[in-house]
Amino acid sequence: MRKPRIPPMLVDLVQTALTACDGTYFDNRNACPSCGGSLSGYDKKKKQFAVLIEGEERRPVHVIVKRFSCQVCKKVCFANEPFYPGTRTGSPVVDLCLTLSGTMPFTRTAIYLEEMGIFVDRMTVRNFSRLDVPEIPTADIFSIHLPMSIVSLSTLAAGLREGGCIEGAEALAACGFPSAHRAAPHRPVTEEEGDQRDKEDNKEERQVQEPHHDGEPE
Repeated sequence: MRKPRIPPMLVDLVQTALTACDGTYFDNRNACPSCGGSLSGYDKKKKQFAVLIEGEERRPVHVIVKRFSCQVCKKVCFANEPFYPGTRTGSPVVDLCLTLSGTMPFTRTAIYLEEMGIFVDRMTVRNFSRLDVPEIPTADIFSIHLPMSIVSLSTLAAGLREGGCIEGAEALAACGFPSAHRAAPHRPVTEEEGDQRDKEDNKEERQVQEPHHDGEPE
């Protein structure tokens, strides 16, 4: 299997969208999600939003999320954030995994992401594919279904000064407020479905290992 040819403009769009969230601060939450009680500030947490590939290096993109303590039940909760419940990767990256893996095997999805400059391993792609999340709006760009969260972040990034990052409220809106969705268990995967995906991935891995012979078309 040969690497896909991703248009450079598409790579730039995706990279710009994710890079513009590096350092974004999320600090808004109105009430305790457990009991509805009032909140007081607790601390801040740095969270890994994405891992970008730059040459031979991997560069993490982090966001900062405020935590609150409930004055009633004493539980600690995060501010509204660009993460689906139960995940540790920014929702735009998860959206991209889901939209791509809906039309191709997990191994190929991971390769597409790598060509876009994003590191996500095959098993993580597979885990994301099982998430029960709302339907992801997409835009057809260069014949690839790109999540609107990526497109919206890229649009916001275009108006930033050099070195700036997107405001938390704007980034959250662009991502569709993913943390507002109720946590749901992983979508059940049938034995037949899992076996079929494994067969597809094994076939693609064998193709990757097969040598290229002179005279074969690119």
